[in-house]
Order: sequence, then structure tokens, then C-alpha cells
Amino acid sequence: MTVDDLIAYGKSKVHSDLAKMLLADLLDMNSLELFMILDKEIEDSIVYEYKRRVSELREGRPIQYIIGNVNFYGNKLNVDERVLIPRFETEQLVEETIKRIKNKFGNKEISIIDLGTGSGAIGLTLKKELPNAEIDLLDISTDALDVAKTNSENLGLEVNIIHNDMLENIDKKYDVIISNPPYIRTDEEIEDIVRDNEPHIALFAGKEGLDCYIKILSDIKKNLKDDYLIAFEIGDLQKDSITALVNKFLPDANIECLKDLSNRDRMIFIYN
Repeated sequence: MTVDDLIAYGKSKVHSDLAKMLLADLLDMNSLELFMILDKEIEDSIVYEYKRRVSELREGRPIQYIIGNVNFYGNKLNVDERVLIPRFETEQLVEETIKRIKNKFGNKEISIIDLGTGSGAIGLTLKKELPNAEIDLLDISTDALDVAKTNSENLGLEVNIIHNDMLENIDKKYDVIISNPPYIRTDEEIEDIVRDNEPHIALFAGKEGLDCYIKILSDIKKNLKDDYLIAFEIGDLQKDSITALVNKFLPDANIECLKDLSNRDRMIFIYN
């Protein structure tokens, strides 16, 4: 079969963009380059693997898990069922956090911890963009930390890997604490493809979706330097609840909430 034949086959089964993405990944090129080799004959082993991947996609497996990686902030990160798939909203959190770190700390060497790091997307991106920062990646899941460690090695970034339940028994003080914790309510309806594939430990956080924020904020004072920044990704209906938690545990803090590109409340920044 030729590239053109395989694209036609894929398009008959799944969305055209996804069909091309699957094939381009197998051929180690981008989707646009496929059109330069439409008449190229593809060896049988790749044809078989392509059809297998198309079948997996039809059965509801996320394409990021099928190809085994995702582009996050320009970095290629390994992902599989052990970790949450990084989203664009989290890229926005990272971008806004970098702006605030530079405004607040300038070129100062700072310490940052990424709580619930998963694939390491947030912490590793911060390390790449802020190479002088000392970065700790923390997660309760050893499986997730294995993925984060692999990504740090692939990107050539030196970070500290910590297996722990949020800030419990962590005594180190940080300039920046950042987290995209689980924030979905246990009874909340979510897409089947997310519910059926991504790790629930990285998705759900109790009846109100606030369990992780409570756990972090109730224990955070001991881990903050005098001049600090806290950055959270939040659910779009959680602004008021999380603001109330911040006011309870950090009554003197300043709070800033930002919307994502879909105009939904998505980020909260807390600083002194």
C-alpha cells in the first residue's frame, strides 16, 4: 500500500487529521510531509501497525497514548495510561506562571515544586525556561514519577523526583509552588474517552473537587518562603470556593484569577 492508500483507509475509519497524525508518527515526519510522498510504497509491518492503531483509536483510546507522546510547550513528552494527558489550558498556566516569576523574582535563583507532577509537563517546562531554578517534581504515584523521570532524562533536564502525598512531611521552603491537581467532582460527568482511559487518581478529588486544594493549602505555610508565588489550575466553577480556602489558610495573601482562552476561570495565583 502507498501513503495515499493508507491515508484513504484511515480517513474511512477515523477523523482525517487523526488518520494523518497516526501515519506521520509511524513514518517519523509531520502530517504535511505526507503529501510529498503520496506514491511511496509502505512496508507491510508499518501497514499492519497503522491499521492496528486506527483500530485502537476507533475503540476510544486517546491518540496521545497510542503514539506515546504529546507536544507540550514545544517539548515532546512521553505519556501513557500512567499519567494524565497534558492539556492546552495547562500550557497557559505555565506561560502565565513564567511571566509572574520573571516579574517577581527577576534573575534570582529560586526553588520551585510541582505538586502532582504526572508526566512532569509543568515542572520540566519551567526548568527548561528557567534553567537557574531548582525544580522538585512530586507525585503520590510511583508510576507517574517513572514517566516524569524518563521525560527529564529525554529532555536532558536535571530535577529532583519526590514520591510523596502533596506537602505532607515536606519541610523544604519554596519560592514557587505550582500544581494542576485533580479537581473533578466524583459525580461529575466527563467525556467517556477521559473517564475510560486516564488515571482517576489524577482526575477526581472528592464530592466538590476540592480535596487536593484543601490538602495543599492547609499544610502550605511551612513550605513558603517570605516572598512566594503559588499557582493553581482550577475547575471553571471553583474560583469562589478556592478563594475562600486561600482566605482561610493564607488570610494576608493576594489572589489573582485568570480565565483561559475559552473565557472560563482556569488559573489562580496567590502571592504576598
